[in-house]
Amino acid sequence: MEDLKKVAPIEDFNWDAYEKGEALTTVSHDELEKAYDSTLNKVNDREVVDGTVISMNKREVVVNIGYKSDGIIPLNEFRYNPELTVGDTVEVYIENQEDKKGQLVLSHRKARATRSWDRVNAALENEEIIKGYIKCRTKGGMIVDVFGIEAFLPGSQIDVKPIRDYDVFVGKTMEFKVVKINQEFKNVVVSHKALIEAELEQQKKEIIGKLEKGQVLEGTVKNITSYGVFIDLGGVDGLIHITDLSWGRVSDPKEVVELDQKLNVVILDFDDEKKRIALGLKQLTPHPWDALDANLQVGDKVKGKVVVMADYGAFIEIATGVEGLIHVSEMSWSQHLRSAQDFMKVGDEVEAVVLTLDRDERKMSLGIKQLKQDPWETIEEKYPVASKHTAKVRNFTNFGVFVEIEEGVDGLIHISDLSWTKKVKHPSEFTQIGADIDVQVLEIDKENRRLSLGHKQLEENPWDVFETVFTVGSVHEGTIIEMLDKGAVVALPYGVEGFATPKHLVKEDGAQAQLDEKLDFKVIEFNKDAKRIILSHSRIFEDVAKAEEKAEKKAASAAKKSTKKEDAPMIQNQAASTTLGDLDALAALKEQMEGKK
Repeated sequence: MEDLKKVAPIEDFNWDAYEKGEALTTVSHDELEKAYDSTLNKVNDREVVDGTVISMNKREVVVNIGYKSDGIIPLNEFRYNPELTVGDTVEVYIENQEDKKGQLVLSHRKARATRSWDRVNAALENEEIIKGYIKCRTKGGMIVDVFGIEAFLPGSQIDVKPIRDYDVFVGKTMEFKVVKINQEFKNVVVSHKALIEAELEQQKKEIIGKLEKGQVLEGTVKNITSYGVFIDLGGVDGLIHITDLSWGRVSDPKEVVELDQKLNVVILDFDDEKKRIALGLKQLTPHPWDALDANLQVGDKVKGKVVVMADYGAFIEIATGVEGLIHVSEMSWSQHLRSAQDFMKVGDEVEAVVLTLDRDERKMSLGIKQLKQDPWETIEEKYPVASKHTAKVRNFTNFGVFVEIEEGVDGLIHISDLSWTKKVKHPSEFTQIGADIDVQVLEIDKENRRLSLGHKQLEENPWDVFETVFTVGSVHEGTIIEMLDKGAVVALPYGVEGFATPKHLVKEDGAQAQLDEKLDFKVIEFNKDAKRIILSHSRIFEDVAKAEEKAEKKAASAAKKSTKKEDAPMIQNQAASTTLGDLDALAALKEQMEGKK
């Protein structure tokens, strides 16, 4: 066994010949290799050659270039050409004639890149239609693989109609036309839209040439805007304005149509060059007014939905395309100004009464207050004179307060009928808007739909009592609460106010009475009807002085008479006693007045 291990094989022994029982010389073997090599192509590394696809699977493509071995290329290098099949001729780049495994290494991607720039330039020059593979999205468009070069496909050049979903094009192979090349930066721009524009232009000319007003055509919704819908008529675009989509009101065109929808439209108008085409959709159906119930007449009740609101009223759609206006004055029996929004809003379902109906003009006016009885028809029964009610303050004027007893029944409380005692300069001093106030009906003006109301009449007139308290000549304590040019307002007991002129505000020491000063005042005038009390402070001490002066004069006169009758003692004594008695009476009066003071 050890001897066998030491035997080495002959290095150049021809085992093939030995197997066949032939004995070939070394020369004949070399000649055989030359003969074999002559049947194969001569190839060089980094060379681009054409090859034939001999087989392919999900991952690889096997290409024969006429060399002693075939090359294998990844299938993803051919993804731009999904139609690749066995037998197709493809260009390949020889990276290595034989790798470590003896395998021919080929690249289709490098072969395309090597020749791509020349091909792209030739395609632009010859306006050639080429194929490209859309690799991915990018800002403003798509990236397309063309001959191994990454070209840019603008979003506007994908199709003649706007593209809403770019992602559906990723991974697709499409035909393109090279439209621009930047030689310096080696940027390539391609277009798919350019391929179909020429054909569409011809179709457009044919369509425009046949356009007539009133013609009905089929179109496809191309774009929807806030003001209307663009329709593709087959290369020619027309616009359906929002007002021509439906006989009814349309707030959003998407309520009526949707993108890519096919529909019939009628040509309403177009300009001289037929570049602006106005289309209509609603014109293909009868006008709703023509289908309106022939028995509908004034006074009938109808139901509808509020479609438009304005300050002056609301438009009610009682059927698609048939509207009536409820003016704000027909929403309530009330006469004071209000907005229609106070009564209803868009979308409300309402019932109304037909007030006017003009089928020729296609106009209708409605009312909702007519569903209720007019309160003024039975005003004397519900609100007779002297009846008492609670009203709500609605508005002020300088001369009074406007109130509402119920919807449609308004009244005025004159400023003089607010209070028996308080002198109200403006109603806002007494009450406020929105507040409740008790009233009594004083007068009914049915023709002008207005009640005269009073508030103070709900209470007894205190001036009947004041007449017995503030008699002329009586003295009362008062406080000056307001100083005016013409005098002062004085607050008296029981909430009554009086007035004193400046000359009656002079005090005994000659000083003028001041605001908030508390003094005694004598009533010098009382007017129940005018609710006026005139007061005087100075009269109090002036009247005392006059009384004293009068008493002194009377005493002096009596003394003079007594001196002339000295010869008559009895008469003199009698006169003296009388005079003394008078003096005692005056002294008592003076003492009484000073005590009051």
